[in-house]
Amino acid sequence: IAPWYDYVEEFVGISGQKEGLAQLPDGKFLPPMELNCAELHVREALQGKFADERMLTIGRCAVLTEAHNGRAPCHYCGPCRRGCITRSYFSSLNATLPAAQATGKLTLRPYSVVHSVIYDEVNHRAKGFRVIDAVTHESFEVYGKVVFLCASAMESARILLNSKTARFSNGLCNSSGEVGRNLMDHVMGGGAVGTLPGNEDKTHYGRRPNGLYIPRFKNVNSQSPDFLRGYGYQGGGFRERWEHGLETPGFGADFKHALRDYGPWRLSLYGFGECLPSFGSYVEIDPEVRDKWGVPALRVNMTYGENERALMKDAAKSAAEMLDASGATDIETSIEDNAPGLAIHEMGTARMGRDPKTSVLNAHNQAHDVSNLFITDGACMTSSSCVNPSITYMALTARACDYAVKQMDLGHIG
Repeated sequence: IAPWYDYVEEFVGISGQKEGLAQLPDGKFLPPMELNCAELHVREALQGKFADERMLTIGRCAVLTEAHNGRAPCHYCGPCRRGCITRSYFSSLNATLPAAQATGKLTLRPYSVVHSVIYDEVNHRAKGFRVIDAVTHESFEVYGKVVFLCASAMESARILLNSKTARFSNGLCNSSGEVGRNLMDHVMGGGAVGTLPGNEDKTHYGRRPNGLYIPRFKNVNSQSPDFLRGYGYQGGGFRERWEHGLETPGFGADFKHALRDYGPWRLSLYGFGECLPSFGSYVEIDPEVRDKWGVPALRVNMTYGENERALMKDAAKSAAEMLDASGATDIETSIEDNAPGLAIHEMGTARMGRDPKTSVLNAHNQAHDVSNLFITDGACMTSSSCVNPSITYMALTARACDYAVKQMDLGHIG
């Protein structure tokens, strides 16, 4: 770790500011997650060209930059997809499950496939879940005073739709007919990439777990005639790494030195736009198909509309405009025709709302129809916005848990 920091200021341009930074055992300081030189160049150009309208900043992510509850700050080793040995990267394995285990009240039951919610017709409450062991295929039941359903937007909808009762003949908590409806997924793929002159003496060192972000700026202060809502950009500045030599023949010192010819700096902007909710985008139980455990499967009915297509067309145009304002050359725009589901941000199938006739959950993620049932995954969302939603779900879950505990203490549920 220490040698990495020694190179940061020289090659990446981080200031070396010590205040508020995480300190390592050897006295060194880890820098915060900073923009690299190419990204800083573009940010300054955007501030000069577009004033306060378009702000390029570092992407927000659930990764520690200082020690917290026995978890170390990120040291930018890079292979986050393989897991995080320092537990800096948030996940249930790194953070919430250890905290739950520390209470002594956690029962972890892997290889479990939920079939449906058990509903008490007499007391009008959820009792627990019907479950199938994924390995043995044996069925069993689990019970609880309060039930949280957080299986992801489409799977939570499938569980509710498969939980038919005498009272809820078309699925549990579905008196409104909204369960499974208003399915959304971010539209993505409108953007551009360009070459930025200068800074050839600087390169990457270490790997950030995030990139740059440009928050939504369209339809904020004025309304576009072409579309509703807007989009934001993810992306980053980069140079080619040594991997460009994987298919290049060579051997010895000269070959290794040649691999350090990283080429010019480039910067990419990739748009993610808001998908509008629509009653006509929905999931339903397939009347014939079942999964390997015999649970009725979902059928997905969803397409992007003209508004989503217009968003990505404009995102490509605006990305090229910003790169041009930054002095970039060789600008290439793209508008990908991505199908719903590829952004993997599904949401909206059990929406929150004040009116039980048009929504499934109240403002605390509590089901209107079944007071001791809460849903805190993407199913609760009424709008997709244009940002990555997972941290929002985490915040909603924490709030819903706090509310549920208070309601239990008051004797209102449970």
